[in-house]
Amino acid sequence: MTTAFLLVGLTGSGKTTYASRVLEPAGVVRLSVDERVFAVHGRYGVDYPEDTYFEREAPIVAEVRAEFTALLAAGRDVVLDHGLWRRTERDTWRGLASAAGATVRLLYFPVPRAELLRRLAARNTETHANALLVTPEALDAFYTRFDPPTDEGEEIILPYAC
Repeated sequence: MTTAFLLVGLTGSGKTTYASRVLEPAGVVRLSVDERVFAVHGRYGVDYPEDTYFEREAPIVAEVRAEFTALLAAGRDVVLDHGLWRRTERDTWRGLASAAGATVRLLYFPVPRAELLRRLAARNTETHANALLVTPEALDAFYTRFDPPTDEGEEIILPYAC
């Protein structure tokens, strides 16, 4: 049976690092919304206004959704490298995976705010492969849109060295 790994966590929580260092080497196909948004539009808050992110992201999410379901239907294990901040989003992706006959593993990356700020400050100095330039104010706004998973069968992934 195929497995769909759904990653949950705020920006900088280690989702991409974990997917790249643990799941991809095990043969799991990684699908990253942020990397595709970056490839097409550049950096959030630098190359385009922050308030246009969701309109830029929407067609890419649709593309990833189609690829996600096709890969699972073809018998491939897939990791969705996307924050899945809202429970409704997680429910949608879980439904897609289940409809494709996959087992779902919801991996949650809880990281304290101070550690996220440290990681993001370091990451913000990099100019390649990072879709998001995240300020402390942006991180605070992200928290207002984040529903930490509770009683969703989530597996806690302890902070990964990033």
